Amino acid sequence: MTLEELFGCNSTDKKMETVREALEELLVAAQRQNCLTVGVYESAQLMNVDPDSVVLCVLATDEEDENDVALQIHFTLIQAFCCDIDINIVRVSGMRRLAQVLGEPLSTDSNANEPRDLHCILVTNPQAEHLKLNEVGSYCKESRCKNQWVPSIALQER
Repeated sequence: MTLEELFGCNSTDKKMETVREALEELLVAAQRQNCLTVGVYESAQLMNVDPDSVVLCVLATDEEDENDVALQIHFTLIQAFCCDIDINIVRVSGMRRLAQVLGEPLSTDSNANEPRDLHCILVTNPQAEHLKLNEVGSYCKESRCKNQWVPSIALQER
C-alpha cells in the first residue's frame, strides 16, 4: 500500500469538505451583508457596470441543466469575462443545497413568486468573513496551478 493510498484520498476529501463549508459560510455571510448578486442576467449587468467589485463568481448547475444550451452559452461568456479580469470562478453542483444555504424556496410559492435564478451568483466585496473568501480563493488558485481553470464543488444535502 502506498502513502497516497493511505493518506492522499482522505486529505483530499477533508480539503474538499473544508472548501465546501467555507463556500457555504461565505455565501451566507455575503448575503447578510447584501454582497450577493443572484441571477445570470443580474450578474452580467453588474459585471458590465462594476466588474472591480466582484471577488467570486459561483456558477451552479445540476445534471438536468447540462443539456440547457442557452445556460451553457451564458456560462461560457461569464467564465471568459471572469478569466479576463481575474475573478475567481467556482462551478457548483447541488442546486437544492444551494437554495437551502441561501434560504430560497425550491419552487413557486403560494403567492406565485418565482424562485430566484441561482445559476449564477456573484460575491461582491464582503466586509467580514474574509478568511472564508481566502480559503475559496486559495482553492481556485491551486486548481488553476493544476490547469483546472474552473474548479467544481459538489454541495451535499444535509
